[in-house]
Amino acid sequence: MPSQPHDTVNPAGPADVPVNPATGRLVFGWLLVGIPLGYGVVTTLSRVGQLFQ
Repeated sequence: MPSQPHDTVNPAGPADVPVNPATGRLVFGWLLVGIPLGYGVVTTLSRVGQLFQ
């Protein structure tokens, strides 16, 4: 199997690896969506649990 460009190891170490600025926005976006979504899921499941008691 031929070596691909993304298979190479950076000999300088992890400190010199460029950080993609979109990663921070992606994490922030998931937090903005995930926290209300998680609250909604927990609230819905607790109400469903009350229906079957």
